[in-house]
Amino acid sequence: MDTLTGSLCELWICRNYRYMCVLFLSMQAVRGLDQVTLLNSPEEPLSEHHLKILYSCDEPSTVQLDCVIYFDTGIISTLQLKQWSCAPGDPKIRTVELKLPDWLVYQSDGILPDSQWVLSCMLLVSVRHRGFDDSQRSVAAQDVATLQLKPFFSRPVKQHQLCIAWCWRMLQLTPRFAKKQCPFEQETVHFLDSIFASSGKSYGITKSLDPYGSEALEFARTKTISFAWCMFSIWIFVSRSCQKKLCGVFHHINSKNNFVTPSVFLRNSGELHIQVELNSKESSAFISSFKVPLKEWCQISLMLEGPTVTVSLVCFHKDLRTVHTVDHQLERNAELDDTEGTFVIGGRNYIQSVEGYFGPMVYYRNRIPHYSTSEVVLPDLLSTVNLTGWLQACRALRLEMTVKISGYILKAKEGTELGTCFDAFHEWIGEERQPSQNQCLLWEATVPKRRQAAKLAKVLAFKHGERGVSLLAVGRALYSLSLHKLDRARNTGTVSRILPLLLQAGCLADNRALHMSSVLYSTGLGIKKRPEKVWLLALLAAQKDDRLALLHLGHLHHQGLLGLPAEPDLSYAYYANIAEQTVEDRQNPTSEQTFVEAVYLNHDRELSLQTNKDHHIFEWLKLQARRGAAEAEQTVARMLFWGQQGVTPNIQEAVKHYERGAVQWEDPTSMFDYGIVLLQGLGVKKDVPKAISFLKKAMDKGFVPAMNALGWYFEHFERDYRRAVQLWEQADLLKSPDAALNLGVIHSQGLYPGKPADQFMAYQYYLKSAERGHIRGAVLLANVWNTGIPGRVKRRPSEAVLRAKQAAEQNGYLGTILRKALNSYLKNDMLNSLLYYMMAAESGYAAAQFNAAYLCENNAFGYLDPDFAASCMWRYYNLTIQSQNPNTYALVRMGDLLYQGQGHKKKDLFSAAEKYTQAALRNEPQGWYNLGLLAEEGFRLPLSVIVELGLSELYMSDNSSLRSALYRRCRDSEDSDSYLPCSLALVNVYLRSFTKDHSAVIKFSTAVAMVIAPTIFLIIFNAHRRPVPVLSFN
Repeated sequence: MDTLTGSLCELWICRNYRYMCVLFLSMQAVRGLDQVTLLNSPEEPLSEHHLKILYSCDEPSTVQLDCVIYFDTGIISTLQLKQWSCAPGDPKIRTVELKLPDWLVYQSDGILPDSQWVLSCMLLVSVRHRGFDDSQRSVAAQDVATLQLKPFFSRPVKQHQLCIAWCWRMLQLTPRFAKKQCPFEQETVHFLDSIFASSGKSYGITKSLDPYGSEALEFARTKTISFAWCMFSIWIFVSRSCQKKLCGVFHHINSKNNFVTPSVFLRNSGELHIQVELNSKESSAFISSFKVPLKEWCQISLMLEGPTVTVSLVCFHKDLRTVHTVDHQLERNAELDDTEGTFVIGGRNYIQSVEGYFGPMVYYRNRIPHYSTSEVVLPDLLSTVNLTGWLQACRALRLEMTVKISGYILKAKEGTELGTCFDAFHEWIGEERQPSQNQCLLWEATVPKRRQAAKLAKVLAFKHGERGVSLLAVGRALYSLSLHKLDRARNTGTVSRILPLLLQAGCLADNRALHMSSVLYSTGLGIKKRPEKVWLLALLAAQKDDRLALLHLGHLHHQGLLGLPAEPDLSYAYYANIAEQTVEDRQNPTSEQTFVEAVYLNHDRELSLQTNKDHHIFEWLKLQARRGAAEAEQTVARMLFWGQQGVTPNIQEAVKHYERGAVQWEDPTSMFDYGIVLLQGLGVKKDVPKAISFLKKAMDKGFVPAMNALGWYFEHFERDYRRAVQLWEQADLLKSPDAALNLGVIHSQGLYPGKPADQFMAYQYYLKSAERGHIRGAVLLANVWNTGIPGRVKRRPSEAVLRAKQAAEQNGYLGTILRKALNSYLKNDMLNSLLYYMMAAESGYAAAQFNAAYLCENNAFGYLDPDFAASCMWRYYNLTIQSQNPNTYALVRMGDLLYQGQGHKKKDLFSAAEKYTQAALRNEPQGWYNLGLLAEEGFRLPLSVIVELGLSELYMSDNSSLRSALYRRCRDSEDSDSYLPCSLALVNVYLRSFTKDHSAVIKFSTAVAMVIAPTIFLIIFNAHRRPVPVLSFN
């Protein structure tokens, strides 16, 4: 009964609270107190509201109603809404029409501004006594009501009563208003959405996070920094045990380059090593009780709940599932600030990555979702690629070949006839020979599709014995056999027959075969396109550090091709690997490398400069070199050393030319080059004193690179950093890219005399070096942009990718593929030329993409199916124009394809005009000419195109004026070949314009001419019949 009575009392008080307040305030007002109360304030900003205010005062005062707005910039704005006088007496209630600013009430629509920077808003009513000068008023009483701002899309749209100006209506149609949406918050962060192939080096995927934009989310995040509450999930496939003490799986690095929460590593014994940072700023680590198996897809999940860390491992092998879980209790709470520092998947400068593959990785910020190991399934992405299926098939092939190799080696030792079962060697070289009648042993039997591999294993075993035969040797022989068959091919039908050989070679560890197979599946050259095979084979080759495969995957993820997501961070991980290898390859040149040259097949002059050791151009250069022409000596040596312009690399022969140029002709460039090869022992016995002698002579002759090389000598051999820095700073003033690089490295390592390590100073020198064209400078600059320097340099992933890509595309192995393609073209072997150019094109190299399109366009000898040729031309011209510096011919041809329409693609005149415009702005006369033809056909060029061309004043003029301007630009270009056709087109415009403007005069003149023409003819005829007068000498 007491409870029921108490509840009824509470209910009565709640319902009559407002009236009780009015009663008590009235009683206080009688006693002469200043009071003011908002009786019915709204909960949120409203467009119209009748606000009731109870007020009283004990002396003449003023009642003032304000709206106080707090912005997230720290600014406070006060808007005065109403003001009235108050006389002493009984309490009064005044009704005020509340009108708040529209931008607080409605959605922004182009007329009303957005209030997204407003944090809070409140109504403030006050009773103010008048001051002595009536300007200062003291607040005697006040009341406050907070208004809750609505989210953007929850606000009403204002129905404007006046006509909206045209400019505001146009503004409403812009993407800013048409596509406005709620701000995206990364509560569930997908660090990796695809597969990353890791070769076990110090490269990985770097990620960073920003604070939440939402106040509530950011408040919750900062509150849980000292009490980590989150979950990480990553898929991993370990192909080889860790070769170091620890290998990187996933780790968090703070701004001081320390490992913090969470950091997960794989030990060389197979267990996981987990390290976290406690809220006491101390580090804590533990080792899992289970091991990560090899060659199985496993999901590692890591849950952080304050002092508790839970690690789970779920692995899949065929139809079997293995589950392990371990809980670890920390001494204190784990601390995690995910906006500080960077997260890394795989390896980085400080630690090498796990060898294998990384699958999707998800980070649940400030929350732990429902998770059960029994509910974990293999992601569709991993099932589609089917890495385990490939490895199982390869395992069967490798086992079969191992048995056969052992048997053939035994037969070879016993001296058994080579022709047992079949004569592989003669069948390989194409000669006919009858097989012997000996019966095969059981282990010699093989399925038809593996017969070639078995034959090659037999040949190698009998020819080289135990030392010369292995699975890799058989794989290489299969790859060579495939190329041999391609050399004799005259159409694409051969490709489908050699593809099984390439796949078997890939299974037997020949990564070149894997890459070529990936390219064939990607292009559809002679076979059906298989995007999932493209990715699988590229991943397999890249995981083994194949340079072209790394370039291929970097390109795929940079452009977002084959349905893969465009991921700059993942693309950079591949490009950084190949870029660093490019630096190493250039320091250790081999015959397998060739200088990268961008030769375009439509440039006859570039093609005419291609030569070889027996070519007349090369022989002429050698003759000039023998006669003392220093430049010819330099050119011959450079062509031999780097394999330029079609000459086969021959470092030993190049050194002889360097020596002659340095000793006999005393050429500073040759002195420098000869000094470098002596210093490093390239093609000649290492001789440091002799090298320094030539470098000093070159420096005395003012050769700047020699100054830098001497600095390098003092650093590495003498350890005299002061002398080295002095030389480098002198060379840097003379714009030496190597000097800027070396100064950057010396600042980074803290070796600059008298100065501590300074990463920002190093960054500035890397930037200078890269801008001067140095490859390693570009690599180091890209690394800084990828990771950033806390407080000095922000992360710039997209720009880091471009710098790393530029360096990676100078790799000598890519140069070798380009040289094979060009040599095949010069020999009229168009099929092989196209194949090699496609291999480079699929790696993202623009010149190769252009040449592949050019070959498909011309389709000499009709070796390509017309539909394939058209598709190939469209694909590669389209890829070419997306490069940083697109080829103008490709822009024009892409415009032509858009104008004509290809296959199922419709004509697109607008896009065609855009491509012609891009070509015209690069001073390509064909672009101007084609724009004129479009205008001549009646197509009205878009305003955006005309403005971009700088002809905006002609937009409203007649068609002939626009065509005249376009053809005039075409005529006045620097290309002499375009002068005549552009001039004729311009004359044609003038004639048509004249005919149109003076057609009546021309018709009248024609009629008059027809009437008087006979009369004129008779007069002239009679004049010619008169006798010629004879001069008299008398």
